[in-house]
Amino acid sequence: MVLSNKKFSPLKQNEILDYKDIDLLRQFISDQGKILSRRSTKLTSKQQKKLTKSIKRARILSLLPFLNKD
Repeated sequence: MVLSNKKFSPLKQNEILDYKDIDLLRQFISDQGKILSRRSTKLTSKQQKKLTKSIKRARILSLLPFLNKD
């Protein structure tokens, strides 16, 4: 039996995180509008930092809401 601790990232190898790609960014935001943690998104630390930066940039440019009011 082979056990591996390798995590599989939900992003493709060549996929670039960009603040203009709202559909991709919404996958990493909770229902309350919070950015999901690394543990739940299965991203590397480098990818998580880029994700956080692009989500915050999209919020400032009002492409994404700061809070989801339902």
